[in-house]
Amino acid sequence: MFDIGWSELLLIAAIAIIFVGPKDLPKMMRTVGQYVAKVRGIAREFQSSFDELARETELEELRKEVASLKNHATKPLRSLQDEIIKPVKIGGGGAGADAAAASAARAEEEKAEAERLDTSSVSDGIAASIREAEEIEAFGASDPAAPAAMTGQSRE
Repeated sequence: MFDIGWSELLLIAAIAIIFVGPKDLPKMMRTVGQYVAKVRGIAREFQSSFDELARETELEELRKEVASLKNHATKPLRSLQDEIIKPVKIGGGGAGADAAAASAARAEEEKAEAERLDTSSVSDGIAASIREAEEIEAFGASDPAAPAAMTGQSRE
């Protein structure tokens, strides 16, 4: 790194003995060693903070990528669901409403199946993160107040 040879080290040692003196030389070397240790510690801390920042940036990019993949995969299903639910809202009842409700139930099942992303092309850690996110969203979707709000009925 510095390319210092043995002859240069002997010259530095001779100058240190002359100017500092043999009596104070061990004290000076101890002080220099302490400063070198402090500098190495600061450099280690600096490097670890950069590594942590890189990991956080990578995780944020991964979250954005998973969200965009999920939005891209569920976009056609959402439009299909809107088309299926539209006749139920317009119709007043009867056989057409029953068929539309059954069709909507099938669409919900297909939507749930399609929302499970294909994780065969990603690493195990990323696949586990995707499954965890899907479970969290599924838990939020199974809110007991949601069906009453969708049908316009109260839970009372």
